[in-house]
Amino acid sequence: MNNQYNPDGFIPKHGGYERLLSYQKAIAIYDGTQYFCAKYFHQYDRTIDQMVQAARSGKQNIVEGSMASGTSKEMEIKLTNVARASLEELLDDYKDFLRNRNLQIWNKLHPYYPQLHKRITTPNATYATYQKGIESPDPEVSANVMIGLINLTSYLLAKQIKSLEDDFLRFGGLRERMSKARIDINKKRQ
Repeated sequence: MNNQYNPDGFIPKHGGYERLLSYQKAIAIYDGTQYFCAKYFHQYDRTIDQMVQAARSGKQNIVEGSMASGTSKEMEIKLTNVARASLEELLDDYKDFLRNRNLQIWNKLHPYYPQLHKRITTPNATYATYQKGIESPDPEVSANVMIGLINLTSYLLAKQIKSLEDDFLRFGGLRERMSKARIDINKKRQ
């Protein structure tokens, strides 16, 4: 149920989160985190729940923000930022995983980094695009692929938040649209 729109009203078009690159990447992060946690943690480890919930929150807050945008730009901005904050929490969990096992967190100088960067920035990517890396038998590879995806998605969400801020400053929120609609209808009646 996306692209909600009332052409005769003051509630703008909203939804459409499936087309957001940040949402598409967040799906891969959620699915990858499910796989990663099942593979590398003991069944009753509380870390599993923490990481999966952070990944889910990252994805679901993009959905909720997108759907709330029709009536609350403030809520859309807040929820998009919550999505980003949840993914940053998840990022720290992956870094902890590597650090606690004396595995390397790849930087731009790492020999695998160029290939990783190319893969995570692939257009129209799905989990299958990253599956080989995420499901690698090497936990260092798997965690670093997830870190790369989270870093990219966090960057995309930061740009999205900036765009939402700019749109709010240019077009205002629901109250401004409601007032304008009331003024316009009163002018037509006169």
